[in-house]
Amino acid sequence: MAAPKPEEISFPPMDQLQGLEYCIDSNPSWGEAIALGFQHYILALGTAVMIPSFLVPLMGGTDGDKVRVVQTLLFVEGINTLLQTLFGTRLPTVIGGSYAFMVPIISIIHDTSLMSIEDNHVRFLNTMRAVQGALIVASSIQIILGYSQMWAICSRFFSPLGMVPVIALVGFGLFDRGFPVVGRCVEIGIPMLILFIAFSQYLKNFLTKQLPILERFALLISITVIWAYAHLLTASGAYKHRPELTQLNCRTDKANLISSAPWIKIPYPLQWGAPTFDAGHAFGMMAAVLVSLIESTGAYKAASRLASATPPPAHVLSRGIGWQGIGILLNGLFGTLSGSTVSVENVGLLGSTRVGSRRVIQISAGFMIFFSILGKFGALFASIPFTIFAAVYCVLFGLVASVGLSFLQFTNMNSMRNLFIVGVALFLGLSVPEYFREYTAKALHGPAHTRGGWFNDFLNTIFFSSPTVALLVAVFLDNTLDYKDSARDRGMPWWVKFRTFKGDSRNEEFYTLPFNLNRFFPPS
Repeated sequence: MAAPKPEEISFPPMDQLQGLEYCIDSNPSWGEAIALGFQHYILALGTAVMIPSFLVPLMGGTDGDKVRVVQTLLFVEGINTLLQTLFGTRLPTVIGGSYAFMVPIISIIHDTSLMSIEDNHVRFLNTMRAVQGALIVASSIQIILGYSQMWAICSRFFSPLGMVPVIALVGFGLFDRGFPVVGRCVEIGIPMLILFIAFSQYLKNFLTKQLPILERFALLISITVIWAYAHLLTASGAYKHRPELTQLNCRTDKANLISSAPWIKIPYPLQWGAPTFDAGHAFGMMAAVLVSLIESTGAYKAASRLASATPPPAHVLSRGIGWQGIGILLNGLFGTLSGSTVSVENVGLLGSTRVGSRRVIQISAGFMIFFSILGKFGALFASIPFTIFAAVYCVLFGLVASVGLSFLQFTNMNSMRNLFIVGVALFLGLSVPEYFREYTAKALHGPAHTRGGWFNDFLNTIFFSSPTVALLVAVFLDNTLDYKDSARDRGMPWWVKFRTFKGDSRNEEFYTLPFNLNRFFPPS
């Protein structure tokens, strides 16, 4: 038997991911685009409901307060998504709430001056205003780093090798939101996971009028089936005598969102009153803004690949971060109890549906704004048990992580230097945040526990984030270990042409601003 040729055992690196049905600037039919946009809206509900559901009761808020915060968060998410897809990176990314902001927000909630307020409603309002003030101040970090192009300068130290652990851990780092949550209600979670994989992968060639309907709408179909099944279990009394925690995770009537939601309510800035400002709170929040910046950088790189676009040039990435800072400012003004970051699950859905169209994401932003105003209808969809979302996350977070690993094709993985950097950055990126999580669960405070609360919040927030730890380790090692002689091994000859807007002719097609705005903001 003849020895295999080199091209038979290896695959040439590809600038753009192949096999997508629609790329960033090609659009499906209007009917299909609207259905896909609605699917992205449903997926974004998971995080939009989970964050307020956890934080509002800690602040002394009622179910009515929780519904208002969920509606406000969705409304601002819709605005931020439109801004980002029109004027930011222009990538098809949903800008959603971020778990990175949980550490500083919980620290504000436990502030002694706020905890001493006896009236729950007054405590809720005062805490909300303190969080708003901290978000407004902290948003300046991304606004300054983005619009001054300082983040573009920083990104010159990134290479394909250094980005692999960062993008991979944008997905893998969220492992605790996957199966550990599915396990809280396996009778709903496992069928959802199996059904979603079956529809999106095994039955993807099932066509209706030339449309792979099961692959394209796997999320909508499987959520509808499992939600109906969960409702049947609830109505039949299957959870009547089960523990409270099981009921909370499995029942479809435990969220109390529909009964508490108004029919129509338009969120508006400063609806909770004038924000209050505290330097300690703001400094802790700045760490979350930095974490959100790093996580979004990884997610933008993954989204560009899943939209079959070239990697965003440095100034486009920086422009997107600037608009994300504006988004966090809006979060603070409206009072959403969270900052903004790229929704990782929605990036994964681009790959699952093989539709990377920008228009689909803009339609989903329209749904967010529409249903956040029509409270009762929005609350109906928002009452889907979180276990159902967690089952989908198991697939979509993994898909985003694998996009990060795909950047290894541009590097030399027969180099001991590269193996060392990728391995150490990936391991520490998972291990350090896990240590911080375990320590916090046992001691009820983070490993950083000095008299300076702002200092504790800053360190604990930074090291709770897997992509942030991975970026610190990978970029440091990549730029200090034999970096002069290893440009080719690191993938720099491929990467360098995407650093500038004019470095590759395709950049103009993907990243040019609409309405001929490039005349006023010429690309660098």
